[in-house]
Amino acid sequence: MTTKLKGALDGIKVLDLTRVLAGPFATMMLADMGAEVIKIEIPGRGDDSRQFGPFKNGESSYYINLNRNKKGITLNLKSEKGKKIFLELVKQADVVMENYRPGTMEKLGLGYEDLKKVNPGLVYGCVSGFGHYGPYKDRAGYDIIGQAMGGLMSTTGWPDGEPTRTGTAMGDVLAGLSVTIGVLSALRYRDVTGIGQKVDVSLVDSVVASLEIINQIYLVDGKIPQRIGNRYESVYPYDSFRAKDGSLVIGCGNDKLWNKLCGIMGTPELATDERYDKNPKRVAKHKEVKEIVEKWTLTKNVDELIDIMLRAGIPCAPINNIEQVVKDPHIAGAREMFVEIEHPKAGNMKITGSHIKLYKTKPSVKTPAPLLGEHNDDILKKYLGYDDEEIKALKEKNVI
Repeated sequence: MTTKLKGALDGIKVLDLTRVLAGPFATMMLADMGAEVIKIEIPGRGDDSRQFGPFKNGESSYYINLNRNKKGITLNLKSEKGKKIFLELVKQADVVMENYRPGTMEKLGLGYEDLKKVNPGLVYGCVSGFGHYGPYKDRAGYDIIGQAMGGLMSTTGWPDGEPTRTGTAMGDVLAGLSVTIGVLSALRYRDVTGIGQKVDVSLVDSVVASLEIINQIYLVDGKIPQRIGNRYESVYPYDSFRAKDGSLVIGCGNDKLWNKLCGIMGTPELATDERYDKNPKRVAKHKEVKEIVEKWTLTKNVDELIDIMLRAGIPCAPINNIEQVVKDPHIAGAREMFVEIEHPKAGNMKITGSHIKLYKTKPSVKTPAPLLGEHNDDILKKYLGYDDEEIKALKEKNVI
């Protein structure tokens, strides 16, 4: 006999104290996969990202995109009554997520050591710039700090250019993904042992972990990796190349693909040329190989090149702008990476869909992001048994 679940994480309750990006991205994924996520915001102000554009009908699409499928309440954690309400909710929660600077929750008397006394099975996920221990733990952390300190900026860009931040907040996203993986692992351990734990993720650590081969170049060879544009350190041709009407990328990840590329370029002899027949040789002579490939690509348009190479089984792609991504029949259509929602104030709009495809319990966007304090009454009544008069008093005292 099987139980019909609404989502893979159906029955998991998450108290979400996170703001802006890294934390909300993590709890968004948990909510997409079926967890009941209760977002707790500061009364009267809410998440800082409610003030981040672009806006639609006065509502932040930044906030709307990252906080879908969540329920929203307001709670003043600096008030004694607010703390009491939070602790009552913690008793019934599986997960607490926060991305305050380390020590903030402890000052409120609501750190992990305090909360596990109330709920020993609690999984406590926290994201910060530098983590909850170490000499830099008290430093403030934003995405650009993580990218800079973790080494990503030093290797992004062109050899004659400045260190470059990636086009999106990749440090935040990496940390969000990492804390989600950690929390799910801790939930598995909790289900087996009954014991919760703290999951401590930093932006800087997440960036460092993502650099894989970049780190190994220094650790093995003692060479400090530099900015190398769009090519890859370990494989070639694996780069961007100019065409008659733009640029595209080609990824020949092995000698077999190089042989195929030589054939369609009309230079089959290069496949066995001792200067280029093995990948390490092509990496060492990447400038020469790029000139050879571009001599061919510059004779044709991007679409023509893509068609020729895909028919030959060579990995390649156009360099899409965001309009092209949003209109792509595979990405936006078949893979549903952009979905329509109906927001109570912003109205009908599109947001980014879930990138995790589960075949039995499909993640989806079911409800729009909550208005500030939208579910105060529902949550307080459902979980704590408050009546209308008690809730009214909490509002009058600015507790919620």
